[in-house]
Amino acid sequence: MKQLQEKILTDGKVLSESVLKVDSFLNHQIDPLLMQEIGDEFAGRFGKEAITKILTIESSGIAPAVMLGLKLGVPVVFARKRKSLTLIDQLYTASVHSFTKNETNEISVSKDFIKSDDVVLIIDDFLANGQAVLGLVDIVEQADAALAGAGIVIEKGFQTGGSMIRERGIRVESLAIISSMANGKVEFHQEVPTV
Repeated sequence: MKQLQEKILTDGKVLSESVLKVDSFLNHQIDPLLMQEIGDEFAGRFGKEAITKILTIESSGIAPAVMLGLKLGVPVVFARKRKSLTLIDQLYTASVHSFTKNETNEISVSKDFIKSDDVVLIIDDFLANGQAVLGLVDIVEQADAALAGAGIVIEKGFQTGGSMIRERGIRVESLAIISSMANGKVEFHQEVPTV
């Protein structure tokens, strides 16, 4: 997605060869027009999949997921990283390790919101080592729901997550795939990996 790549190049900040800061438009401050374009792009890629639910993880996946939910007219469910007083039982849970934050969280989704007759599409902001997507896949499997695939805003193609998930036969559609961030410069894959 050319518009997203341009935004990464102009507003993204390479902090190291594995860390990209995109908090000016995706992770802290949100560019709603770009999110709308992202929702439209995901709708074009997954619109024929009879999706009934979109599943993401708090918090950075929520904006693109909501924009897609608007476009497709389906609910968005987000996995919580922290327990709340209202989210106490009847939960699907999975353990997810964040390499960027160097912490492991137990994510939770109420069993009220994903059922066995759902067709679920996972949406997330980044795909690097694949742990967040695998945790969400685990929740979809616990619900015995169908998985339509995973839509990723930015994939770090030089890390193992994308290939690991694709090797499991899961469809992954990434809007921008970074091949390298060496020497502080973002370079993109020219071709999109397939399942």
